Amino acid sequence: MTLDTLKHGVNSSTIPADPFADYWSPSITQALHYQGWARTEIRSRVDLEAWQAFTADLPRDPYVNRRWKRMSWLTLDERDDVVDMGHCPMAQGGAFNDAESMADRLRYYEPLTPAFMARPDVKDFVRAWARLWGLKPNEPILMQITGVRGEGMIDPLQGQGIHADGCKALSILVLSRHNVAGGDNHLYADKAGNRPVADTILAPGDILHLRDDRLFHSVDGIHQEDAEAPFERFIIIINSRFVDEFQNSILRRHFPEAVLNETR
Repeated sequence: MTLDTLKHGVNSSTIPADPFADYWSPSITQALHYQGWARTEIRSRVDLEAWQAFTADLPRDPYVNRRWKRMSWLTLDERDDVVDMGHCPMAQGGAFNDAESMADRLRYYEPLTPAFMARPDVKDFVRAWARLWGLKPNEPILMQITGVRGEGMIDPLQGQGIHADGCKALSILVLSRHNVAGGDNHLYADKAGNRPVADTILAPGDILHLRDDRLFHSVDGIHQEDAEAPFERFIIIINSRFVDEFQNSILRRHFPEAVLNETR
């Protein structure tokens, strides 16, 4: 026991270690701080094959052709437990979403399945992600499993182009990528795309963190590498601390006790 802990009456040996202290390397935190983005992997942390199985029963996106999707609103409580907050639609204002089929609309999706959310590696991922961004208890976290499959050419962004999602904390994790040509991720310092920042191709298990209020992003259209077989690309999107006033107003309506990133 050190002199300092003796002086304050605290035995540091009895204080539990932070179980998520090494989930992300210090270089990830530093990169986010200085350049606004970072790329790493979590395939060493999760059972990626088990996660991939949850893409099989995704419902079709009712608003976007050739896309499948589930989403849930989550938070951490005071005990650091992952809590499903319940139903709330997704809402993106036109300032953040240029797609006619999605902008300024309330969009309703089926939730992530109880089997997926009960997985310990899913809960640990959500906890570690919240820790990375310094989220407080009761801050809403939007977690989605979404993606495209089929044949021919498709724009996975469905017209959004270079855009921001209307939040401060955003991460994109690739779950599966089969028979895909294209699908490269691009980061920019401006919405017009005149100031490119980085280009990267994410493999399954790779995750891209970015400060969505500082950078814009896009992804290339995709098509089959082998024209005789269909393609598939599914991702997890997880984000929080919304700067989109439209989304915040809907969150406040559904979760009046939530801690929001107020923009006014």
